[in-house]
Amino acid sequence: MREDTELLSRYAADHSEADFAELIRRHMDLVYSAALRLTGGDFHRAQDVTQLVFSELARQANRLRNHPALVGWLYTTTRWVALRVRRTEQRRQAREQEAHTMIELLREPDSESNGDDLFPVLEEAMHELGATDRHAVLLRFFKNKSLNEVGLALGLSDNAARMRVDRALDKLRLQLARKGVTSTAAALASTLSVKAVTAAPAGLAATLLTTSTAAVAVGTGTTLTLLKKLAMTKLQLTFTALLIAGATTTLVIQHHTQERLREENQALQQQNAQLQSENAGLSDQFAQTKKAREPRPAVPPMQIATKTPSPMGESQATNLYTRFGNEPPKLTAEQVEVYLKANGRKAASLLAAYRTSGNAALLKEAMQNFPSDPKVAFEAILKGDLTPEQRRQWLNNFEQTAPDNALANYLSARDYLKAGQTDQAVQELMAASGKRQFQDYTLERAQNDAEAYLAAGYSAAASKLIGSQVELPQLLELKQLGQQMVDLSSTYRQVGDQASAQAVLQIAASLGQSYGAGSAGDGAISHLVGLAIERNALSAMNPNSPYGDGGQTVQDRLNQIAQQKEMFNALVQQSEPLLQTMPDQDWISYIDRIQSFGEEAAMRWLVTKHGQK
Repeated sequence: MREDTELLSRYAADHSEADFAELIRRHMDLVYSAALRLTGGDFHRAQDVTQLVFSELARQANRLRNHPALVGWLYTTTRWVALRVRRTEQRRQAREQEAHTMIELLREPDSESNGDDLFPVLEEAMHELGATDRHAVLLRFFKNKSLNEVGLALGLSDNAARMRVDRALDKLRLQLARKGVTSTAAALASTLSVKAVTAAPAGLAATLLTTSTAAVAVGTGTTLTLLKKLAMTKLQLTFTALLIAGATTTLVIQHHTQERLREENQALQQQNAQLQSENAGLSDQFAQTKKAREPRPAVPPMQIATKTPSPMGESQATNLYTRFGNEPPKLTAEQVEVYLKANGRKAASLLAAYRTSGNAALLKEAMQNFPSDPKVAFEAILKGDLTPEQRRQWLNNFEQTAPDNALANYLSARDYLKAGQTDQAVQELMAASGKRQFQDYTLERAQNDAEAYLAAGYSAAASKLIGSQVELPQLLELKQLGQQMVDLSSTYRQVGDQASAQAVLQIAASLGQSYGAGSAGDGAISHLVGLAIERNALSAMNPNSPYGDGGQTVQDRLNQIAQQKEMFNALVQQSEPLLQTMPDQDWISYIDRIQSFGEEAAMRWLVTKHGQK
């Protein structure tokens, strides 16, 4: 230990490259091994952590020159650095997931499945059918036989064959729905007919013939010759497979590389401003420890930040949107405790502390202490890591504690439909259609989160902006429910129940209108998702049928939705550049307008005030 401190002291005084190299030699294996375990066996990341730890040692050499337990400090610092690197990676993955979710929310519904989500579970679903039903599906859609040919194969008339095929297809669709793949019967039939069977590679037939006949010929006096042919065939197959695999792998790698680079480019640009400010601060700190000259290249520069998210960083950027518009900071345990101490450990306070810190223990505390609070039940449902039984329990809890809120019934119906329990789902949809209230607590959640950031020392403008970025996973679930209701309507229509089919579509359209109106507190994404749900439902109706009380038709409303979406997109394009230059005081006004009138109204105010400059 004395030798360690002497080496570090000499390095701190003289920047001796040899002394620091000896420290690295002594402790590198310890640091790297710990880093490897902490990064889950990721060799490259463990090397990065090791470099950062020794960079920190170089930076703090003067302060640590008399440290009584340098090995302990290195070990503890390794854990701290590895955890920070892991949090950075988790935030990057969370941003990528959020971006993917946003794309899914705004993606136009496909009229037909592309098969990508179908085929991983198709074989299992097919083998859950009865033998006769499976045979009917195979003949009609895999072999593309006509109904007459199916009937001849099954010993049925054309009409009976059609009914058998329709029933078998519907059974297959329900099996797929239980596995999370929803589709209309028409879309499923089209996908199977086009993509269920893939053409085999050229030349495979000849190869199969050679190998198959070889097996028969064994023992007839030509065994040696056939074995030679068989060995040559295997060699040819292997060589061909390697060529195909190589070409395919190259294309796949190029495609994924391009996709990953595009996704990471935006994330890197977003982190650039923060990294520059952090590096500048670290350079100043490092300058305080150097003596007559700069450290030699053998000592790597320190590249990590030691600060935690705090208001101290607000002055390091030029605009709130640049600082917090893409990656809202998470509050530390200390900052959360300040907020909870001021507001008490009530249900709303615990939920806000959970959302702003990401500490799941705070949500668990709220679930244990306030199970009768509907907002706790709602947050528990959105948590995402519940078992199906636990989620059902909290869905029932949500319905019981918020009996007038249609959202509870909608979310419950979505789960029932996903599980193939159509009767229970219809009961929930009917219950939802009879309720006027639809509340997802977005406004209250955003306001409470803003209070948490304000208590942590962030400015009023920053607190409002960060709080307004509350996550909305319920939107994806409701969009999925909208598609499930369209599929359910198609099933009713196939069995001749037009009244039920129309009623389900009307409920789906009403669900879309709950968000599409752009009411107080609703963000732009909520508005667009609402329009998408309503449009999807209306697209399944007769375009000439009446819609609403104003004398308009379904097609009139579809045209209106298309115009609304076009105008809304234009408004977003106009307002986006203005957000990046808007002063702090205007951010307060902007968020206040969102919470009072919705984001569309706020964007119109922004364009009116700043758009001509």
